[in-house]
Amino acid sequence: MGAFLDKPKMEKHNAKGDGNGLRYGLSSMQGWRVEMEDAHTAVIGLPNGLDPWSFFAVYDGHAGSQVARYCCEHLLEHITSNPDFQGGGGGGGPAVEPNVDSVKTGIRTGFLQIDDHMRQISEKKHGGADRSGSTAVGVMLSPRHIYFINCGDSRGVLSRGGAVHFFTQDHKPSNPLEKERIQNAGGSVMIQRVNGSLAVSRALGDFDYKCVHGKGPTEQLVSPEPEVYAIERSEAEDEFIVLACDGIWDVMANEELCDFVRSRLEVTDDLERVCNEIVDTCLYKGSRDNMSVVLVCFVSAPKVSPEAVKREAELDKYLESRVEGMS
Repeated sequence: MGAFLDKPKMEKHNAKGDGNGLRYGLSSMQGWRVEMEDAHTAVIGLPNGLDPWSFFAVYDGHAGSQVARYCCEHLLEHITSNPDFQGGGGGGGPAVEPNVDSVKTGIRTGFLQIDDHMRQISEKKHGGADRSGSTAVGVMLSPRHIYFINCGDSRGVLSRGGAVHFFTQDHKPSNPLEKERIQNAGGSVMIQRVNGSLAVSRALGDFDYKCVHGKGPTEQLVSPEPEVYAIERSEAEDEFIVLACDGIWDVMANEELCDFVRSRLEVTDDLERVCNEIVDTCLYKGSRDNMSVVLVCFVSAPKVSPEAVKREAELDKYLESRVEGMS
């Protein structure tokens, strides 16, 4: 789907920051695609008294960038301001830290709310629904928990103790439970796509796939419902989280990408640079999609090691001499 350019657009958008015991970097590149449809969010310190909390997300748009852009600006606010998230409170009293169940319910409510809200906006504006859609993969970090949030086929991975500890499951139409919902809504899965057309079974937007009468929002051909997982943090072992769109995961497996990040963190503490290297590597490995990656490092992330830096310098020198020898 989507048209391609004659040569890839390799300019990158970067950002980085730190706070709450975290450091993050991000990189996004248009690549071979005619349009850049990805978006991302990185917020350290959440509203409503949740200063020690943080939120990061990647949105992979399709059929336009409108939904991805709107979500990157407004999804967090829909999540944190709804009463479910605030544990049914939301009164004028002092902010109470929400419990795990409230957070999970509130995230789900926020997704359903923003989806309904975007539908109303686009119907008013266009007299018909906007056709674009977007996946969303995110992570909300409280002092004690990591909440992974996924809707679609972007993916989040946690590296803990030198190995992949957790990763989100992609929502593909051929997954048995997704397929069952699609068929119950009167749709079909052909060539691993919803009605032979859309490659994801859950997404925000995509309102053409959400108009089956008599079915609720989570029973449509495409569902805006996220899967939310709560994982207790381990200060001693948590290393880093990678959030990325399928333009990255199409060409790199979970373990491969985490090994790559670990090895780069031993050479540099510049997280933007590491993200740029991920994106460049995926381009050279043949990714034809937009690419976005957010890297969030904990206190126990691998540190720069003089031996690794020395090895890298020696390898660079050796390669340079080989190249000179060939010219």
